[in-house]
Amino acid sequence: MKQYFNLKGQVAIVTGCSTGLGVQMAKALANQGANIVAVARRQNLIDEVAENLKKEYGVEAVGIRCDITSTEDVDNCVKAVMERFGRIDILVNNAGTGAVAPAEDITDEQFDNEMNIDLFGTFRMSRAVAKNAMIPAKYGRIINIASMYGLVGNKIAGSAPYHAAKGGVVNLTRALAAEWGKYGITVNSICPGYFYTPLTQATLDTEFFQANAKAFIPEERYGHEGELDSAALFLAAPESTYVTGIALPVDGGYTCM
Repeated sequence: MKQYFNLKGQVAIVTGCSTGLGVQMAKALANQGANIVAVARRQNLIDEVAENLKKEYGVEAVGIRCDITSTEDVDNCVKAVMERFGRIDILVNNAGTGAVAPAEDITDEQFDNEMNIDLFGTFRMSRAVAKNAMIPAKYGRIINIASMYGLVGNKIAGSAPYHAAKGGVVNLTRALAAEWGKYGITVNSICPGYFYTPLTQATLDTEFFQANAKAFIPEERYGHEGELDSAALFLAAPESTYVTGIALPVDGGYTCM
């Protein structure tokens, strides 16, 4: 009997892996046997994540501090992973930020920061991993975490730089998929809707946002822990060879209306 989504022995880098969705996806990949490189800026948090993954899933896991706005940091991170494991099979570009303000009040600095982290950061990591690991191996799975806001606008919370950056991630995904398909690398994006994380809990539980969920999300609720797992595993799997360049919404139906 074939076991689908078996990642035993593979190596996965997950950025933004100190809290929230990054940790959830790292757990899902580790559950299927992947060794995990947890990447973020706070060393104490990624060290804790790595230790928990080793204990719970019996895989190799390490935390590597990296600021994805620094090309030097990114290149050093990828070099360290290659020196330790000799391969990188999966890259989950999850690190991101979000400036919230009316568009007319957004500063140049806010817009630049958003683009540098969400869009250029995704490209920096993809470029380094592809060049040094995946192209030579003629195999790879790159999963970019965009957003449903990379597909649509919104009237609820002004966040034009976030929309622009995540929309850029969606089309960057298509561009890289087109270029790197010949190397056996698939590049796909996941577009999450509203998910509970330590950073979003207080906002999402306000009366205003709860009413919005009832009105605009067909499932009338937010995403819960674990509900991104199957999407990440599907796109990371060796069996998903012929799936590339897609933007997969995981949003309770928000973008279907």
